[in-house]
Amino acid sequence: MTSKNTICLWYDGTALEAATFYAKTFPDSAVGTIYRAPGDYPAGKQGDVLTVEFTVMGIPCLGLNGGPGVPHTDAFSFQVATDDQAETDRLWHAIVDHGGQASACGWCKDPWGLSWQITPRALIAAISDPDPAAAKRAFDAMMEMTKIDIAAIEAARRG
Repeated sequence: MTSKNTICLWYDGTALEAATFYAKTFPDSAVGTIYRAPGDYPAGKQGDVLTVEFTVMGIPCLGLNGGPGVPHTDAFSFQVATDDQAETDRLWHAIVDHGGQASACGWCKDPWGLSWQITPRALIAAISDPDPAAAKRAFDAMMEMTKIDIAAIEAARRG
């Protein structure tokens, strides 16, 4: 990897599977070098996939097959800025409909427990509207949603 700062994500033997899913799902994403363990280790055997270099929307990541007992939490998430409802729907459903889990306010978890925020740019514009009443209406509408509905956010913003 050429980056000095890389996000390292812990998996229980599924780093390559996750990296492949991300590469197929998100633009500017790819699976890079796959490193195999040169010897046995607590979570695997010599020759098993130990780490996988990959990018998610241009962000360098390293998937580490470190074994069980270290789950992902909501303290870390990828926030994906979407340009329209079609992109929002496509990415949301790619995650949720393939073993993921829906949450609130545009958040969801992938099949490996990693959190994602699928956040339309229109939502950010609405909740940062210079009119505090418009921003609050949009924010209140968002608080009732799982997947973000841009038309509903814009309607709430307008009042």
